[in-house]
Amino acid sequence: MKKILSVALSTAMAFSMFASVAFGDTAVTPQQQFDALKAKGIFNGYPDGTAGLDKEMTRAEFAKVITKLLGLKEITGTLSYNDKNYTAKNWAVPYIEAVTAAGIMEGKNVEKKIFDFNGKVTVAEMATILTRALDLEIPTETNNNAAAWAKGYVQAAINAGLIDAKANFSGNASRELLVGAAYSIDQAQSIKVESYTVSEAGKVVEFKISDGETVKVTLDKALEANKETEVKFTYKDKEFTEKVTYVVTAATKIEGATATNYKELVVKFDGEVDSTTAENTANYTVSGRTFESAKLSADKKTVTLLVSENTGNLPQQRDTNLVVKGVKNATATKTFDETVKFTAVDTQLPEVKSVQGLGTKALRVEFSEPVTSATAGNLANYKVNGKVISGFVKYTYPNIAFITTDLPVGEHTLTVSGVKDFAGFSASTAESKFTIAEDKAAPEITKVTTSDLRKVVVTFNEPVKSVSSAYQTSSNKSATVSIKDNEVTLNFSEANRLGLGESTVYLQGVTDYSNNTADRSSTVTPELDTVRPTVSAVTSKTVDGKTELTVEFSEKISTTDYNKTENYVLKDSAGKIYTGKGFTTKGNPSVTPQYGKDKDGKNVESKVVLTSVGGTLPAGNYTLEVSGVRDQAAVGNTIIPQSVPFVLTQAGALEANAAWYNDDAANNEYQVYVQFNRSVATSGNGNALDVNKYDYVVTGATYKPFPTSSTTVQLYNANTVLLTVSKDDVKDLQTATALRVVNVADTNGNFVDGTTVSFNSQTTSNVEVVTDSVYAKAQNKVEVEFKGELTFVNKSDFTFTGVTGDFNITNQSVVDGNTVVEFTFVNDKAIPYSPSVTLATKAQPEITSTDSVGRKLKAFSTPVLDGIKPVFDKDVTGAITASGTQVTLRFTENVKSNFTPAAYVVNVDGTKVNVTNATATANVLTLTLDKAVTANQLVEVELVNNSTGSFVTDAANNAAENFYASVRAN
Repeated sequence: MKKILSVALSTAMAFSMFASVAFGDTAVTPQQQFDALKAKGIFNGYPDGTAGLDKEMTRAEFAKVITKLLGLKEITGTLSYNDKNYTAKNWAVPYIEAVTAAGIMEGKNVEKKIFDFNGKVTVAEMATILTRALDLEIPTETNNNAAAWAKGYVQAAINAGLIDAKANFSGNASRELLVGAAYSIDQAQSIKVESYTVSEAGKVVEFKISDGETVKVTLDKALEANKETEVKFTYKDKEFTEKVTYVVTAATKIEGATATNYKELVVKFDGEVDSTTAENTANYTVSGRTFESAKLSADKKTVTLLVSENTGNLPQQRDTNLVVKGVKNATATKTFDETVKFTAVDTQLPEVKSVQGLGTKALRVEFSEPVTSATAGNLANYKVNGKVISGFVKYTYPNIAFITTDLPVGEHTLTVSGVKDFAGFSASTAESKFTIAEDKAAPEITKVTTSDLRKVVVTFNEPVKSVSSAYQTSSNKSATVSIKDNEVTLNFSEANRLGLGESTVYLQGVTDYSNNTADRSSTVTPELDTVRPTVSAVTSKTVDGKTELTVEFSEKISTTDYNKTENYVLKDSAGKIYTGKGFTTKGNPSVTPQYGKDKDGKNVESKVVLTSVGGTLPAGNYTLEVSGVRDQAAVGNTIIPQSVPFVLTQAGALEANAAWYNDDAANNEYQVYVQFNRSVATSGNGNALDVNKYDYVVTGATYKPFPTSSTTVQLYNANTVLLTVSKDDVKDLQTATALRVVNVADTNGNFVDGTTVSFNSQTTSNVEVVTDSVYAKAQNKVEVEFKGELTFVNKSDFTFTGVTGDFNITNQSVVDGNTVVEFTFVNDKAIPYSPSVTLATKAQPEITSTDSVGRKLKAFSTPVLDGIKPVFDKDVTGAITASGTQVTLRFTENVKSNFTPAAYVVNVDGTKVNVTNATATANVLTLTLDKAVTANQLVEVELVNNSTGSFVTDAANNAAENFYASVRAN
């Protein structure tokens, strides 16, 4: 009990027991102190209402004060003392027993067990009682004149500053003295935390104490945002444990991403995010998917991404990466750059969410999730009052159907069936009540918004069926109109854009579904886009033997800036300028950058693609520096120069090159081979050895799984999977026309794209040529790539047209699961520059080139592409001339110039001269010098680093060979 009391009372040590102490707005005089204690039931006062501060207090009264003050439990049914009248009827007994049990007070005569409850309390006794209550350490040395029994207690009280060393310890303590001591203890016990503030990102908590002081606590670990956490600290020897919540309204992290259907992805943040960046679809990436919109919830914590209708669904039932880059929190103190995994699983049937009558001529049906246009737009899937209806359906992606049909005023029932979501689930037949009422009012404008000068969104109070025309200020400043439900979007050309001040937009012939029409107008003051674009990511993939670097921006990039080569600088892992494979000595791409493309081949103006030349970039760590580009805002915002690190690995979707089966009659089984374009994973989510990831397709496009009980799966080689299955369990395998592979990944985690591959027997399956890989690498060399590992390549299977002379197979290798074959001609100049050459094979029965399982090469005929480097034609007359400020150089074929001064070293009579320009016309390259040459001066010209910088190329972007040439000036 003493330890408990010590914890409760130790804070009182800091207070003077015998002096007036200021406690802010609390009582300070003895009378005020008494009144405060009386209000708490600690003191009672006398019947006449006085405090009797000058009077003395009995030991029984003091026992009651101590019990009330410390909150001790009153004890009845126990009589520890033998005083006369010390009985259960004595009012003081419960208090005396309480302080006795706590070890704070004891009898005046311990041997006789006499408490002396009517006796007075001396100063020495008060010091003793307080020392015990506070569990003060009793010193071994004393320096006071108190009685021997009390010296140690009194000295402890003196050392703690509780009593004056010159006090009369044998004298009785007045009630005023006891009130002061009790008040000080009560105040110390009443200290509490009134409030707190959190700062320094959750690292520091400042507690405001009831005595007016502030305690600052620095934590070892920052508080987690919006999570209640206990914080412990000690103040004035009192231990506090306070529950603290670091309330953060701005987001600090992404809590997760979920997809309950295959068209919508919901991203949840732990706080509020900035609406401009959160609703920018360019800030979200799922490989191979395009997001049509990103909508922020009302609480600004959740973003719903909608996959474009015609760009495929979200990957189904497997871990998928969502890259979030460029989204800022509400205070712009954090910009998210994270990859979040999600798994899209659709287990729910689509439902009718609402039905709304639109006058007497139409109704609006909203579904619970995205549904397909083919089913939602089919009038046969809707009945009103159990009857088929006439009219037509206008489907608005993702989940709205407008049904135009005549309906009488009153209540009706809509029955919907056959409408499917993007998982193929059909809406269960359901009935929905709706009411038709007369509508004679044309649509009214409820809101007009614009984020820039070229786009205005007009919101109406009801769905809009059509708008005949729209313009701003005057009719010659027209806009294109698009309608989605009750929102009409006006897009203005650059010439017709809004002014910087207030403008008026006019909409002619705004018609609702009851054919009510009116002209509407509204004023709007544009809010200029002042947000600078940023680079969200740099990704890479291999396409046709080249590396494509895709620079993803947070918004659309200016059509005049995106393709400027000087805006992009590539650096290697050491931070040095990367030169080579189509990058100049300045690290700029030598090939003009292009906008990215969507699946329909349309420009994606928030993505810019840089392409290597003459092969792929080596794997490794790189940094791309981007500067100078502006967004497409009316007043373009320029990017702050940004360095974006990225890792280049083998990228792009894994592809199934071929699939075939062998009929093993002896063992009554089929061997099914599935060949990929590179090595496949054998563990994890992309494990290629999972039989459940393969289906074969029979007539009618029916997908059939391989039986798990009788199918074994193993690697035939690093990029080919062999499935062995009993013929009894797949009796229709020979009728299969295709094989589908899902959720298989390569060793870098790139998954298959989910498409099917042709499937037939081994005897009719062939190894195909990669048609766009047939290149003339030199005037005597042709290189060809085949889809698969050919183990035997027969020269006699091939013929070349457009070239004369014999050839040999001089090299054969396997790269990424494909076979690369090199043909070399005996004649060193057998192939002309800009060749018109064709490579072909014999007819199929005569071909003998095969792979390891005996599949033959498929017959083909394909043009040989130009991969021959242009050469300075040193042997022709006038190969180099110099006159004035011009030097001309002739090449073996037509060339193009990507001018960079550092590409040329020019000396005139041994003195370096700068090149200010380089232009190409046909096969002639003309250099312009910054200083004219005079007759007979020796002019020396050297082209350097062209193989890496591609400063001079032919029409097919083959970099010219470096050269040195000299001539006497004319």
